[in-house]
Amino acid sequence: MSEKIKDLPEDITAGNDRIGLDFREVLEQHGLEINPISVDTLQLNITRQCNQACTHCHVQASPDRTERMERPVIERCLEILTGENRIKILDITGGAPELHPAFREIVERAAKSGKKIMVRHNLTVMFEDKTDLKETNEDLPEFFARNRVEVIASLPHYQEFLTDRQRGAGVFKKSVAALKLLNRAGYGSDGSSLVLDLVYNPAGFFLPVSQASLEADFRQELLNRHGIVFNHLFALTNMPINRYKGHLERSGAYQDYMRKLKDAFNPAAALNAMCRSQMSVDCEGRVYDCDFNQAVELQSDLSGPVTVFNFNYTEFLKRRIVFGAHCFGCTAGAGSSCGGTTT
Repeated sequence: MSEKIKDLPEDITAGNDRIGLDFREVLEQHGLEINPISVDTLQLNITRQCNQACTHCHVQASPDRTERMERPVIERCLEILTGENRIKILDITGGAPELHPAFREIVERAAKSGKKIMVRHNLTVMFEDKTDLKETNEDLPEFFARNRVEVIASLPHYQEFLTDRQRGAGVFKKSVAALKLLNRAGYGSDGSSLVLDLVYNPAGFFLPVSQASLEADFRQELLNRHGIVFNHLFALTNMPINRYKGHLERSGAYQDYMRKLKDAFNPAAALNAMCRSQMSVDCEGRVYDCDFNQAVELQSDLSGPVTVFNFNYTEFLKRRIVFGAHCFGCTAGAGSSCGGTTT
């Protein structure tokens, strides 16, 4: 499932006035002021290249994308990570980050610094060729285990047809095979320190149901059908931006979906929004308040755009978080973040 998609800035205001999608105005109506509180997590999007082209992908990753983080940005990011004790977590994402030639180096150097490392892993990349080599990535579970990486693996559903509908024909079978390899390496088992978390995205124009009930269903079905175990399941709301927004618009569902998100606004979820405690960095070294702002090019601003080359931890906490209509996706219902629900 491959398509050539240009990464164009989104018009985040089109149609918003008709349904009152001014996020900051809604915060004010609830007496909320959402300001930065820390930078616990440094999230790096190291490539937009991916071996899949999923319908819900907010960064519009695909096999045809060529953007990748270059050496000066990588070195500066590692400098920030290892030099700033208040940053505890490195979250590596893409695209499929494993397709970046420096992926393993980044992981190994970060691991030596003692930071927690998380990798957003699509499972099927395990069966792709290593970059610039004629071998597959099937040794990834052992590599992850050696470096104590927390694997956050995308699996839209435990039913094959729902996963393949969202991600492409044959994805489910490959995903099951990859999960079994991760289990064999010690991931997801009781008593193991190797963490395997799954990520669920709804396959339709609706909000995810209870994360706890979904996790119970996934745990039972994957164990009974395939003998697969995992630690946690994160239920994420599909963000109404880029490729998924286009999917909504072509189906005539965009306005209804946005109303649904706004009507489900949860003040508690807003207070726990991930933009308050992380920074997201793109391939060029530009800094954003979250991965979704990065996807629509809403750069962090502090008397000018923030990059890794002018980043200062203390000053960064003085910024005003940049909001857009898509922020209703993070604050609907039980909330949604890179770590699942927030309330």
